[in-house]
Amino acid sequence: MSAIRHPGRALAEAVTVVVAGVVAFPLFWMVLTAVKPPDEVVSSALPWTTRPTLDSFVRALTVQDFGRYFLNSVIVAVAVVALSMLVAFLAAAALTRLRFRGRTTMLVMLLVVQMVPVEALTVPLFFLMRSVGQSVPAFGLNHLGSLVLVHLAFSLPFSIWMLRGFVAAVPVELEEAATLDGASRFRFLWGVLFPLVAPGLVATSVLSFIHAWNDFLFAKTFIISAADAQTLPLALQVFIKPDQNDWGAVMAGSTLMTIPVLVFFVLVQRRLVTGLAGSVKG
Repeated sequence: MSAIRHPGRALAEAVTVVVAGVVAFPLFWMVLTAVKPPDEVVSSALPWTTRPTLDSFVRALTVQDFGRYFLNSVIVAVAVVALSMLVAFLAAAALTRLRFRGRTTMLVMLLVVQMVPVEALTVPLFFLMRSVGQSVPAFGLNHLGSLVLVHLAFSLPFSIWMLRGFVAAVPVELEEAATLDGASRFRFLWGVLFPLVAPGLVATSVLSFIHAWNDFLFAKTFIISAADAQTLPLALQVFIKPDQNDWGAVMAGSTLMTIPVLVFFVLVQRRLVTGLAGSVKG
């Protein structure tokens, strides 16, 4: 009866189910391929298997220095999230609360930067990181610092623009009241404003984490020969061979890479939904 009374709602629910199925199917196929025996991976296109096995996961986990690759990915992702949240929060507060020359130009530039394709900047960034490495080796080629800097540069424009809406939603009267109570600007920022925009920080941190965690292009470009500085996406290359690819191990490794993202998402799920809802309202 509800479907007859509300046909628009029923149609929206049906479309949602279809979209969810389309989005979830690649994940399902990834896990299915990971548990299929090697012979079924190349010979069977059926969406099931009668002989599930964990051999592909064993091959993925026994890659030399797998733990080191995992740790490198964690270091890069956590550093990018922490730095982007800190810098984006301060920048968003400054662009929203302060009036200074060039403020509008800077806001426009934040939008323009996001329109530039990543591929177009890869080569210039390579030479830039090579030059930086001559002065500060920790942030040069073959070091994790180069990945942190590049991902930070790409995540900040979006994070600042998104957080600007959250900061603007905080009434100015609240800051005035805090000032009358004797609170300094520093105390207002971290004691009042920071908790209020926390949902927005969580939403931007999830996106920054996913981009840094799944990155292959920058890791391949800037980590040239240092095996001890490679990340998890680069570790999957050992299963790509000229004669025959081990797709089972590739999908098993991809499945293992997805787990930390899911864990991080579950931990911040409530604040993430609040943050996304707040950004839509803003």
